Amino acid sequence: MNHDAYDDNYIRSILNNVKSIAMVGASPVNVRPSYFAFKYLAQRGYDMIPVNPGHVGKALMGKPFVASLADIDRPIDMIDIFRNSSHIMPVVDEALKLAPPPKVIWMQLGARNDAAAEKAEAAGLKVVMNRCPKIEYGRLSSEISWMGVNSRTLSSKRAPIPTQGMRLSLNRTSFGGGQTAASDRAAKNKTETT
Repeated sequence: MNHDAYDDNYIRSILNNVKSIAMVGASPVNVRPSYFAFKYLAQRGYDMIPVNPGHVGKALMGKPFVASLADIDRPIDMIDIFRNSSHIMPVVDEALKLAPPPKVIWMQLGARNDAAAEKAEAAGLKVVMNRCPKIEYGRLSSEISWMGVNSRTLSSKRAPIPTQGMRLSLNRTSFGGGQTAASDRAAKNKTETT
């Protein structure tokens, strides 16, 4: 799979079919990107599970933190990793030990680990790297256009303003694909300077 650019139908299929998402590296601090992504996805009806050993005993939007993926008491469809690229392989290794294993490994913006992706794909999992499910959901549903952002989706209907737990249609026609050149350049520049 080419992890430099994803077809919109690939992303759309993932976001339409997953129901439970374990967010590794979730934070209860309301100015952290993981907090915003967690809250947004929970409000769109996903069953969110915060995973962070440093916050066990706390809750995020009423969902108690767990220390590890092994502590989750139900099947997980997707693991959204909010960790540095160097910490991704251990998360993938832990995910592959789950029974049943997740369907998707998703690495957040700036996170990419090709060896971990290859290992997950060899086990039959779908992989997305250097993308944010919150942004992709907003783009594919055209919800992001409410904020004045060009979602690159075409429709004669404006996306509805979602209510709590409402899933929006992600089946709008896209043009130009789901490439995010700015985030790709930032990730590449970060890798080259380290």
